[in-house]
Amino acid sequence: MSTRVSDLSLGEQVGAVRTGSVTAEDLATQVRRAIELREPELGAWVCLSSTTAEQARAVDRDPGSAPLAGLSVGVKDLIDVAGMPTRAGSTVTSPNAVGTDAACVSRLRSLGAIVQGKTVTTEFGYFTPGPTRNPHALDHTPGGSSSGSAAAVAAGTVPLALGTQTAGSLTRPASYCGAAGMVLAHGTTDMSGITGLSESLDSLGLLTRSVADLRFVHNAFGHRHSEVPASEPVTRGLVWNAGALHPVEPPMAALLEHAPALLEEIGVKAEPLDWDDHVQTLSEDHVTVMSYEAARARAHEFDEHAGALSAPIRDLLEDGRRIAGTEYAAALTRRDRSRELLDAILVSAPIIVGPAALGPAPFGLSATGSPILSRPWQLLGLPVVVVPGARTSSGLPLGLQIVGLPGHEDRLLDVGEKLEVLLRELPEIAA
Repeated sequence: MSTRVSDLSLGEQVGAVRTGSVTAEDLATQVRRAIELREPELGAWVCLSSTTAEQARAVDRDPGSAPLAGLSVGVKDLIDVAGMPTRAGSTVTSPNAVGTDAACVSRLRSLGAIVQGKTVTTEFGYFTPGPTRNPHALDHTPGGSSSGSAAAVAAGTVPLALGTQTAGSLTRPASYCGAAGMVLAHGTTDMSGITGLSESLDSLGLLTRSVADLRFVHNAFGHRHSEVPASEPVTRGLVWNAGALHPVEPPMAALLEHAPALLEEIGVKAEPLDWDDHVQTLSEDHVTVMSYEAARARAHEFDEHAGALSAPIRDLLEDGRRIAGTEYAAALTRRDRSRELLDAILVSAPIIVGPAALGPAPFGLSATGSPILSRPWQLLGLPVVVVPGARTSSGLPLGLQIVGLPGHEDRLLDVGEKLEVLLRELPEIAA
């Protein structure tokens, strides 16, 4: 059976367009057909663009100059796309189309990417789920809030999607759906045109089918600024099993038991991360910071439409209004001190490998799972790579997250690429 160009790696797709083996328009058409085939059962898209052919023809006029020539992208519906509304998963937002792209969308277009449409998000990036289903088990959650983006990528319908993360908004759905994910370090990306929840926490993220594809788009996007040469290998790493923060489920615990040996196999000496007190405090402080800032960022929606908001987001905003400024400031001070200490720890062992979620995607569609395992690292503003490949005996994906310092993204991707190969070779883990 012949392979569609849209099923190839990102680099191979771009190469095919740039050499004329396929036109960007034909490639975009392949992707649209795949989307339409799966969408009735997947529910990953809010709306599809009517201008994909026009976008693709513009790329075809000069494909050789575009690093992402012809690649289709899905855009989480917290992120502005010109000519489409940004509903943010809510009924209280405007149904009118916005006039300009978010900075990240504009950047992708300038590189030759083609926007296929807007993907489903939870309401304002918080807990209330949308209609999206997990592509590996339609009666299980895809996670949140980047649910549509993760599900669409993992289902093979679009090769690249944008997400965001405030708590575990990208790492959890990547893990649940079996996609590769990358949370960009806080403050390294222009977030203009993105509906936010917490200025200190909101980060942009990428979702692809493999870590190699993450590296391809990350480098093209303009975030290759590693302070350490890519050729210098990681030789020591820390393994985090979630410790006292929250017990992981048996399949994830079993996967973590493999982690030290897997790291050793790729030349990384594994040592345990002993940092439970800080991780626990950071997780608690994350909730304080998010609640406090969300109450101010979304004050208009609360004041004007409180009755129309879902209970989870309304409760978050109410809680945030009760937090004192001194409590918020103290949380930020503790965060800064923990970051200083972690910077010192990661000098000699520059990566932390741990669970990206508590376990496989839970059964049911009424909740999106717990983000607790991402809260500490998100408060610290660190880049994260989610590595897919492991599966339970029932076919549900399990993902590991690799955490490091800003400026060391190449190292995270290096280890992630090698680790993904080994995870895909593992036997299925008993659920």
